[in-house]
Order: sequence, then C-alpha cells, then structure tokens
Amino acid sequence: MDQASSSSNVKEEKRSSTDPVTVDENEEREAIEIPLFQVPECYVYLIPPRKSAASYRADEWDVNKWAWEGALKVVSKGEECIIKLVDKTTGELYAQAFLRDGELHPVEAVIDSSRYFVLRVEENIGGRVRHAFIGLGFRERTEAYDFQAALHDHMKYLNKKKTAEEMEQHFQNTSSVDYSLKEGETIVLQLKNRNEKDTKTKLVEKSLSNLSLEDKGKSIETIPPIIPPPPPPGPLSPAATTPKSPSSLSLQRSSEQQDLDTKREEVEKKEDQEAKETGVEDAPDDDFGDFQAAG
Repeated sequence: MDQASSSSNVKEEKRSSTDPVTVDENEEREAIEIPLFQVPECYVYLIPPRKSAASYRADEWDVNKWAWEGALKVVSKGEECIIKLVDKTTGELYAQAFLRDGELHPVEAVIDSSRYFVLRVEENIGGRVRHAFIGLGFRERTEAYDFQAALHDHMKYLNKKKTAEEMEQHFQNTSSVDYSLKEGETIVLQLKNRNEKDTKTKLVEKSLSNLSLEDKGKSIETIPPIIPPPPPPGPLSPAATTPKSPSSLSLQRSSEQQDLDTKREEVEKKEDQEAKETGVEDAPDDDFGDFQAAG
C-alpha cells in the first residue's frame, strides 16, 4: 500500500510540473525594465501654479534655490515609459512620472531655456492617483537633449509596434479569403490583335537576322558619287580649248620629220645626178682666206 501511494504521489507531482502555464500567471509576471537614459545629477524646483494659458518660464523660479537634488532615470517597462527621481546614495524613490500612449505628455519645456522642464508626477494614495507639477533642471544642455531624445525614441517604438499589430491583424483577416477556382468557373483572357505593321517589321528583322554578313553588305544600297556640274561655255571651241596629250604630239612630230627626211634625200639625189651630167664638182668653201684678203 505504501508503494502504491508513493507512486501515485510521484505521478501527481509529474503532472503538476508538466501543466501549461495559464494566462493569468503570465499577466502577473512583471515586465522587464529597460534603461533608456540616466543622469547622476538633476534639480527639482517648487513652482507656482499656472495663472494663464501661457507657457512656463524658468526666470519666474529661483533656479539657485532648488528643493531637491538627486539622480534621474528613464526606463521602459512594457508599453510605459517611467521617469524616476531617486536618491543618489540610497536609490530611494522621490517621485515618478509616466509616459503612456494616448495620454498627455508628462514633460513640458519652458520657453526661455533649454535646460529646464515642468514634470507632471503621479502618486497613488489609497487607490487614488494624484498629480503634481514640479520644476526639473539639468546642469548641461547635452543632458537635457538626451533626456528628450529618450522620451521621443520610446514614442517611436510605440507607434511602430502599433502599426505592426495593425498589419498583422489585416493580414490575418485577408489571408483567410480563398482565391482558388471553384468547380465550373473559368477565366477569360482577352488578347489584342497584332497590327500589320508590327508583323511586317518582325518578318523583316527575322529575314535580316538569317542573312550572312556578305548578303547583308550586298543588300545595303550604295550611295552614288556626286558628279560635279559641267563648266560654263567659253568663246573658244571645244577642239581649241581641249589640250592635246603628249603622246599625240610626239606621233605628229615623228611623221613630219620623216617627210622632211624623204624630201631631203630626193633633193640630194637630184643634185648628184645633175653634177655628174655637167662634170662640175663643188669647190670647197674658203671663207677663212676671203676674210684675210678683205682685212
């Protein structure tokens, strides 16, 4: 009996260890705090209540007399951004403000300085949330700028998360639509007729692509050379103006020389025959002796 009871207890323990975690237990778990900004020194001022709708001014405070001095932390916890004012040494919480989506921004900048702000802090007292406005100042402008940038980055994160959730919801709603064709459904496609010009150009391109390089060169029409215009008519006749070639001149000279030679030969033959018949011989010229006698 003891062994049976012990085995049943072991089975119950195993079942309890393997049971899935319920949603309520997940909701009870606290979200992790992610630090966004931290500065070791800041100042808190007690400011007078706003009398009109005008913005706050730091010169209305006594900035050299602050009510509290400590550290400031900006942390992200889930969808909330918490601004905490804590003690430097002990870490005790002095005040805190919450930046939530859809609510008023807890930080308002003054109009006469970039290092001072008005902070809307919250406190839960007996289940009731109460608000108060205090002045907040930094020693350096860079610290004030980083403080504002951390709050701005958290708001950008919330906006991106919201758009991502909307896109996911839209995808889930639209993805359930069935676009498949049911039995008996058909699709009608309307194709436009091709123009005759398109078909002709395609046929010409196809025929040219099939030709060889030599055929393509022959098919290309050669451009005829440009012939210059004829010269204007002059006073001389074309026969007189056209110069004779050197070959024609040499031919004419050679024929004339042959005629002269033949004539000379004929004259010499006649003179020889006459001299033989008369018996008179030609006396040699003696120009030199005549010249002496005349001198």
